[in-house]
Amino acid sequence: MLRPMSGLLARLSALVPFLGRRERHPLVAVVRLHGAIGSVGIGRSGLSLTGSARDLEAAFTLKGVKAVALSINSPGGSPVQSNLIYRRIRSLAEEHEVPVIAFCEDAAASGGYWLACAGDEIFADPNSIVGSIGVVSGGFGFPALLAKFGIERRLYVQGDNKGMLDAFSPERPADVEHLHGIQKVVHDSFKALVRERRGARLKEEESKLFTGAFWTGTQALGFGLVDGLGDLRGVMRARYGDKVRLKVVGRSPNRLRFLFGRGTETPVGSLTDWPEAALRALEARSLWARLGL
Repeated sequence: MLRPMSGLLARLSALVPFLGRRERHPLVAVVRLHGAIGSVGIGRSGLSLTGSARDLEAAFTLKGVKAVALSINSPGGSPVQSNLIYRRIRSLAEEHEVPVIAFCEDAAASGGYWLACAGDEIFADPNSIVGSIGVVSGGFGFPALLAKFGIERRLYVQGDNKGMLDAFSPERPADVEHLHGIQKVVHDSFKALVRERRGARLKEEESKLFTGAFWTGTQALGFGLVDGLGDLRGVMRARYGDKVRLKVVGRSPNRLRFLFGRGTETPVGSLTDWPEAALRALEARSLWARLGL
């Protein structure tokens, strides 16, 4: 009665070495960084470190991950959130010794290019919008409109500059000069980051690269702002083989969130929040519009 069981055990033991040899195809984690950066969009935040941190952590800690691919589609936005996300990516890459490859889709402009610089390599579609290495601030002024309707603006402050750049007060040259000083600091920080990350790969004079202009992926390749042309799947298959596994980490953004720069963290507010939400939506839409998208 023991012989049949002994024979079965022997056959199972013989299979054990083969069970351990199952081929494991290379794994690449994909993180989507889509939308305007910062507090923009209808009722929700745009891209932020708070909204991206969990996905980034998960991507870099996947068992056996060979690389992290960043799918970037952003017209820019907050330089602070751009830098926070950038720094978290670089910190995780160094901690886990995992290479990062960035892929520009419709746009990696301004803060979007800031994010792309987190990649050890950057790829773009020939028609992607890339660059816009500059700083912009915008707003509206309504003093003449108030005067036309006989409306008096009353502003009470403590501190001579507390009402600086108030939209309903006449613009003061000193206020504009102060704003330009702040913009210069941010611009210098952006330029330093691009120099650090791209280094000798830059092939164009800084006087052209750092004007805030943007270009197609093909032009950006010639300037050294990107390393190659191609899409995420194609480049990863060429590098890791046709059997490479691409695992998207996090929730895929829907079309409305993409259009209005919506993230996934902040819940929709009450109906009384709609004026602010509408302004944020217009701000997000204007970021895309200035790129012709």
